[in-house]
Amino acid sequence: MSATTEHGTSAAPRERVASALVVDDLHVALGGRPVLTGATLRVAEGELLGLIGPNGAGKTTLLRTTLGLVQPTGGAITVGGRPVRPGRVPVGYVPQRHEFAWDFPVSVAGTVMTGLTGSLGLFRRPRVADWEAVADALERVQMTALAERPVGQLSGGQRQRVLVARALALRPTVLLLDEPFTGLDLPTQELLADLFAGLAHEGRAVVMTTHDILGALDICDRIALLNRTIVAEGTPAQLADDPQAWMAAFGVGPDSALLRVLKAAA
Repeated sequence: MSATTEHGTSAAPRERVASALVVDDLHVALGGRPVLTGATLRVAEGELLGLIGPNGAGKTTLLRTTLGLVQPTGGAITVGGRPVRPGRVPVGYVPQRHEFAWDFPVSVAGTVMTGLTGSLGLFRRPRVADWEAVADALERVQMTALAERPVGQLSGGQRQRVLVARALALRPTVLLLDEPFTGLDLPTQELLADLFAGLAHEGRAVVMTTHDILGALDICDRIALLNRTIVAEGTPAQLADDPQAWMAAFGVGPDSALLRVLKAAA
């Protein structure tokens, strides 16, 4: 059994599950430079997908296009069968921690509430149901006790959990995670890994970009290798046994340390 790759091999048929996220022949250019070319990907309900590739491969661009923040030059993305439009599709997004203004004077709960800005609009005050969604999200990431603490006083791991709660407050059907484990200690990584697996088990489609290849192989249901396009995809077991796919995605040779690590992990 082998992973689906651009070289034409294909995996054995899987049980049919509804696709929560569909990326179809996506082309994206930034500043006139092609970033994604013909990228095609489907993520099923209840699936945790690891999106892996070298720096500059287009991983974050793919996430931002899914959110409707970047307009493609060709192809399409649908969530639950609907075209993506900012604030109009149930997609939660956890950015990299450095993208958030942690010196802003706001509490943990207030920060999580900002995840609902798109659905609330600029002028409508939060309802009781909105604060309940915030409370539920904080409980999921074990941050309830710190709800009133200023976000500027949090540790790196606590800040990451706040960003996850902020995305969960929307109660999304699709959750996008951009390098969620970077710079975190091992207990926090394990806490979040268990949370992401649990969210997928509940029926959400979870897409995670990461440089932690071994971690992704351990927790993800499926892996997609990206380098301007989807080079290969399959289960962790399939891809761990497919050195050609990693060589194509990362531009490394057959003696690469990456392949030795994958072989040792297989």
